Amino acid sequence: MKLYRKRTGCAVEIDGRCYHFQDLDFSAISTRADIGTVLSARAGRAEPGDWPNPSELLAPIASQEVWAAGVTYFRSRTARMEESQSTEGGNFYDRVYNAERPELFFKAAAHRVAGPGQAVAIRADSTWNVPEPELALLITPAGKITGYTIGNDMSSRSIEGENPLYLPQAKVYDACCALGPCVYITRGPLPATTRIELSIARGGKVAFTGDTTLAGMKRTPEALVSYLFRHNSFPQGCILLTGTGIVPPDSFTLEPGDEIRITIDGIGTLTNTVQTAN
Repeated sequence: MKLYRKRTGCAVEIDGRCYHFQDLDFSAISTRADIGTVLSARAGRAEPGDWPNPSELLAPIASQEVWAAGVTYFRSRTARMEESQSTEGGNFYDRVYNAERPELFFKAAAHRVAGPGQAVAIRADSTWNVPEPELALLITPAGKITGYTIGNDMSSRSIEGENPLYLPQAKVYDACCALGPCVYITRGPLPATTRIELSIARGGKVAFTGDTTLAGMKRTPEALVSYLFRHNSFPQGCILLTGTGIVPPDSFTLEPGDEIRITIDGIGTLTNTVQTAN
C-alpha cells in the first residue's frame, strides 16, 4: 500500500489500483498507528480512479520534524573520516560508528523539505556538496514505525569537513532535504535485501551512479527510533532518515541543474533538480 500526499487530499495505491480522497487530511492520517487498516477500509468503500498527476504530488510530510541518523553504514564512516582528516576530526566518526549510541541530529522542519520534482539546494558558501540517498521512516507520536519513504539528506561536505561542530550549518538550510514520492505502508520491516540506488545526471549524461542495500546498515531502524525517542517527544510524529551507504568520490560535487534520482525497492523513485540556495 502506498499513500501519496496531493495538493488536494491524498491518493492511496492498493493492489495496482489508485483511490483518491480529497477529504483525507495527511496530517491526521500520518500519525495513526492503524494507518493501513484505515486506508484499506476507505478504499473498500470507494471506486478506483486515475493515477495522480506527478505535478499534484507534494512531499509526504505535514507538521512532522525530520531527523537524521549519521554514520550508520561503513561507507559513510570512511567518507566522514576522509573529509575530516585535515582537521584531525576523523576519529569522531570511527568512534560513533562503533559506539552503542548512534549519531542523531535535527535535519529539517517541514517548510525546508522539497517534494517530488521540486528543487533541492546547495549552499553558496560550500564548495563540496553531495546528495545522501536514505531510507526514511514515518513514525507515530508513540514511536511506532508505520511506513517508509525515500529521503535525500543534502550535505555540505566542505563545511562539515572543516569542523564537525559545523554539522548544523552543513545539514540545515532551505531545501536541504527531499522526501517522496509516497509513503510505503507495510506491516513488517523491509527486507535487508532492499536496494537503494542513486543516479545523478548532468547535461543529459550520467555523472554518477551508486547502489547499496539495507544489509549494510550497522543499526536497525528500530534501534535508531528507540534512541530518538529517549526523553524526546513528537506530538505530531516524526520522520527519521536512517543514513546513507552511497557516497560519490571526493572529486565529485553537485552543480546547479543536476538531476538527482533515488530509487528504493518497493517505494519508487524520488527525482529532484539542484539549485543554489537563495
